[in-house]
Amino acid sequence: MNACRGCGMPDLQRVLDLGRVPAADDFPRITDSVRDDEASHFLAMDMCTVCGLAQLADDDTTTAEPCGIEPQALKDQAAEAVRRVHESGRLRGRTVREYGSPHGGTWLPLLAEHGFTVHDDPADIVIDSFGIMHDPNQRAAFAERAAATAPDGLLLLQFHSLATIVRLAQWNALRHGHFAYYSASALVRLLDDAGMRAVDAWTFDLYGGTVLLAAAHGRGTPGDSVQQVIVDEVGATDPCAVRGLQHAADDHARSLRAWLENETGFGNRVYAYGAASRAVALFHLAGIDRRLVTAVADASPGKQGRRMPGTDVPIISPEELVAAEPDRVVLTLVDLLPEVERRYPTLAGKWRVDTAGAWLPSRCERLDAS
Repeated sequence: MNACRGCGMPDLQRVLDLGRVPAADDFPRITDSVRDDEASHFLAMDMCTVCGLAQLADDDTTTAEPCGIEPQALKDQAAEAVRRVHESGRLRGRTVREYGSPHGGTWLPLLAEHGFTVHDDPADIVIDSFGIMHDPNQRAAFAERAAATAPDGLLLLQFHSLATIVRLAQWNALRHGHFAYYSASALVRLLDDAGMRAVDAWTFDLYGGTVLLAAAHGRGTPGDSVQQVIVDEVGATDPCAVRGLQHAADDHARSLRAWLENETGFGNRVYAYGAASRAVALFHLAGIDRRLVTAVADASPGKQGRRMPGTDVPIISPEELVAAEPDRVVLTLVDLLPEVERRYPTLAGKWRVDTAGAWLPSRCERLDAS
């Protein structure tokens, strides 16, 4: 039995099991034939009954992730986050250090506008936006970031809330390389173990609900805004609620395949946009191939000319998608909708937003909405 990645205790419960799926960050070249062993990596989520940390059970994948393009929604949210921290009066000091995310993006230019310079030693402001979840040793990762924060400094951690994942049935947030899924209460404990206190929190609509949490050295009662986030997530982060993601995954895969079969049965040519890592398990569970989805467009040059893992579905450029004049385009990442609608006006009326919550009563409206 594995020990908890956060507190080290062995008291883990399995809350989501997707079985064997392809590696989420291994996009083979389109010229490489689909191998029988591509879908051979276990993907499951465990939850610690002691500290409450939801976490990736195991990860035997070792492939490098092609660099993605940072969505405009993420850039906009970063600017808004820096603005709100500044207005709170907590953006103090002159030095900044950033722990990056493999998904790209940086807050450093935004901090430079406020007079901050990059510093490798303990810094006044330490930023981690969706980065720390990629560390398999969570306890060590939090200790490292605490050490990187100056004695009077501030650690800023942005995370996709586990409460959001559960409430919106975002089961496909589970993927290889993402080792932790945080509730505010679990994060407070991880910070406390590293000698830090959560002093403030801000919430954003990105991904359906993200949290930016600020921490300072010292222990004690979390700040009022942090306690409010903890109260708001009650009922959505206990193991029984998290287990509901299993039902969501099964129904999402079935409903998407049924919709695709219906569309192609009527002769419609269906494409997709967004070769996202979170779409890999969905494509596998739904049994998607080129008969159902002709190709997936993605703005990342590193993914173009490759294929969706475990399938024969090629990844093409957005320009190739527009030129193909598809009948339907399934958008795998809802946050991209405003951006792609603005960039590709000729695809107006063809977008179909696929959500992880497709099993909910609103699924027909979401899949059929333009």
